[in-house]
Amino acid sequence: MSDQPKINADALCEDYFSAIQDLMRRILDEESGALDKAAEMLADQIAADRLVHVFGPGGHSNLATQEVFFRAGGLMHISAILDEGTMLANGALRSMAIERTPGYGKVVIANRGLGDTDLLVLVNAYGINAALIDSALEARSRGCTIIGISSAGHAANTAPDHPARHPTKQNLQDVVDLHIDTKVPIGDAVVAVPGIGEKIAAVSTFANAFTLNCLVIRVVAKLKDRGIDPPIWRSGNAPGGDAANARFIDKFRHRVPTL
Repeated sequence: MSDQPKINADALCEDYFSAIQDLMRRILDEESGALDKAAEMLADQIAADRLVHVFGPGGHSNLATQEVFFRAGGLMHISAILDEGTMLANGALRSMAIERTPGYGKVVIANRGLGDTDLLVLVNAYGINAALIDSALEARSRGCTIIGISSAGHAANTAPDHPARHPTKQNLQDVVDLHIDTKVPIGDAVVAVPGIGEKIAAVSTFANAFTLNCLVIRVVAKLKDRGIDPPIWRSGNAPGGDAANARFIDKFRHRVPTL
């Protein structure tokens, strides 16, 4: 048997919990202004009965899109862009290759037919990949309003010649109308294990989900202050859920392609 002391997994889980709490606290404290501006933009869109398009081009960044689409407590006006190309379900290595392919994001946005009355929220852990930047550039060329959610520090401190980068070397915060910084550190994983060279336990999914749900909360509050009760999904597994949702299904079924 080894003479080395056993790793205290409970302590490492506490480290992870603390890191997530600290990250969320920073988002609340440092991004409240950006969140409020973004919420005003979404509230305007929903008040006009327009959709809010959300796209997370990148393997795990797709989870952010799914977090706020067709989700209990979520806004029915959210339309998810769930493109098959970067979904991990179709192959993780394939997903990474496609998110690094220049021009791909342009095709996705063009296929949705977004225009100058549309609002697009782009969510990505690191804010650099080619599909993400092309999505933003194409949406901007079509007159869309664009909100970006990503880690500004991660993007700024990633090498300009990193293979994931767009040919222009731009970061998401450079090509959107409003950016919300999720503060995700370089490398994403945050827990150091004694004797192990790589850190473990990523935080970007927590950061993205927390940021998006804080945005939804602010949007609902603003709409209510305007005297608007926005349609909100109830869990289909909760009592009365199917009946509550059925009141609005016909309103959105033919407007939201992924519904």
